[in-house]
Amino acid sequence: MGSMASTLDDGAAAKLTPELWQRHKEIIFAFWDSIGRFLDALDVNGFKVYQDGLVADGEEGLRIIREGINQGSKNYEIIGRLLERGAVLMKTEALSLVKQEYGYIKKLTSSKSLKEREVAALRYKLARGKLLKQRDEFIAGRINETLAEGETGILFIGAYHDVVHRLAPDIRVGQAKDVARVKEYHKLLINTKRHDQQLKELGEYLVSPVSSVPF
Repeated sequence: MGSMASTLDDGAAAKLTPELWQRHKEIIFAFWDSIGRFLDALDVNGFKVYQDGLVADGEEGLRIIREGINQGSKNYEIIGRLLERGAVLMKTEALSLVKQEYGYIKKLTSSKSLKEREVAALRYKLARGKLLKQRDEFIAGRINETLAEGETGILFIGAYHDVVHRLAPDIRVGQAKDVARVKEYHKLLINTKRHDQQLKELGEYLVSPVSSVPF
């Protein structure tokens, strides 16, 4: 979601000490570095690449990826390298659903008063669960329809999505990083009563090298 994601990051930063925010940014950078190094070592020719938020493939999809790279997205930078080595970019999401979520986020981040922000946050909270489910169903449907027998796909997806359980039973899935531990890291990070040692251990897990992806 481009600039909207950056704005939300700014809001998250306001809840953390400068030291913790800096450490979090370093962890995220190293996390993507570990993912990138693992994928760089694979022969990905012919792999199909799915990305949450990506509403197009072909030339328009490539334009979106290039724009993300220019904005400094490590995620999109990795995808760019995959495409250079023969991977195929796939439309992953429905434009209408992504636009709905973008609209809620825009209202939230552009609110000019505390009351406006609280109302926007409540509306987003009420709609988010249904929207997320609809998006997940569409993403899973796209993968089920476009990933043929014998093919391999790479899905870049946020930890709070639930796509795996909606995939066809004959699609084997491996995780580069355990989703439950990614979620736990995020919950601890924004919890004012966080356990620093546990947060440290989860951060170390996130940045650790990916040696294999079990299926």
